[in-house]
Amino acid sequence: MASKTLYFRLILKVFFIVCASLSFAFFYLKSQYDFSIYMGVIIAIQMLLLIQFLNKTNRKIAYFFNAVENEDSTIYFPENIRNKSLTELNKSLNRVNLLIQKIKIENKTQEQYYHSILKQASIGVLTINEKGHIVFANTMAKTSLSYEHLTHVSQLKKVDVKLYKLISGLKPFDQKLIQLSNEREVIELTIKGTPLVTSSEKLILVTIQNIHNELNDKEVDSWIRLISVLTHEIMNSIAPITSLSETLSGFYRKDSLEIQPKDITEKSISDTIKGLDIIKNQGDSLINFVSSYRSLTGIPNPEKQLLQVQELFEKVQILVSQEEGFNQVRFTLNTTKNLEVFADENQLMQVLVNLTKNALQSLNGNAEGVIELTGEKDSYGKIKIYVIDNGPGIPKEILDQIFVPFFTTKETGTGIGLSLSKHILRLHGGSLHVTTRQNERTAFALTF
Repeated sequence: MASKTLYFRLILKVFFIVCASLSFAFFYLKSQYDFSIYMGVIIAIQMLLLIQFLNKTNRKIAYFFNAVENEDSTIYFPENIRNKSLTELNKSLNRVNLLIQKIKIENKTQEQYYHSILKQASIGVLTINEKGHIVFANTMAKTSLSYEHLTHVSQLKKVDVKLYKLISGLKPFDQKLIQLSNEREVIELTIKGTPLVTSSEKLILVTIQNIHNELNDKEVDSWIRLISVLTHEIMNSIAPITSLSETLSGFYRKDSLEIQPKDITEKSISDTIKGLDIIKNQGDSLINFVSSYRSLTGIPNPEKQLLQVQELFEKVQILVSQEEGFNQVRFTLNTTKNLEVFADENQLMQVLVNLTKNALQSLNGNAEGVIELTGEKDSYGKIKIYVIDNGPGIPKEILDQIFVPFFTTKETGTGIGLSLSKHILRLHGGSLHVTTRQNERTAFALTF
């Protein structure tokens, strides 16, 4: 090995210097100054040779590291020289250089591989440094933003000023929705920022996704479900009216001709009155249904103010305390100290009361039932309020339908409570989601 040969030569040179030094001291102490001077010259020569040897080796190693630092892949040290230790050192340096070049090639190949994947990804990707320079932009990002050569966020002003302000002011973990229009179409984009720290600088990874088609699909799906529910409800009201009208009309016709007044019996009159009462009830039911729809679409814009979450929870507890089954369940309130939410009090109370009543009904007087109202601020500064119960949960087959207007599994329910609640959260710029585990836990999460 190069290290052993090098160590052997160093030890040999040091040994000669030590021997010469001892000889110099011996002759000097014996007052043999001629020999001591001679030994001093030998020591000086040995020292110069040692320094020359070390400098030659150090310069070679320093030259190697400078070449590596400057990414010079052409560096090569001759291996066929007389000095055996330097030959082995050169071989080792050449071997290390080959390993470094191999690693660089592998890293470059891997980098190109990931770049190719990112370029072909169906989601737009941008990386932006602290000065606003766009370090990387894939093909989908350029296509989505309708700009081919992206080098700085200020170029986005030419696309849309709102887009420029949104991306330039994007904070880590922010997620925004923006609508852009061009000569061909209107597109909906979701833009999300994620922090990315490299060895040299801090970056923000921006992902851009065109959700226009997804929104269209969701919208069509929502309309199909809504129409299905509307059709079901309206047909339930109209079918008896049509059938009764035909039956009542039959009381006063015979062979498609109207009967004479003298032929009208008391039973016919009594049955007619009963039928008209049923028609009236069905008509009232249909009117109430339409009124429910109007209440769903006629929610005013929220008048927001800062509200203490703990006080809201206490009011909800009082309002639902008269509901059936309240005394059979355990009610708990948990919230971060002095937690506040910026919202319309009446609308937010309407949501919380509706969700809490639903939780009570799901527990159905369960002696071990628990309803928990929880408020907290997450790590991103968002306010979250939870209405949690340990009831039977929501069946998976209807979980994606519970927010559809007029969908209900209750015999006396209108089916607008949850859809109304979700709409109120949208008006507040927030969201309403549900998670459920059968016979364990159901949690409705209000995010602001």
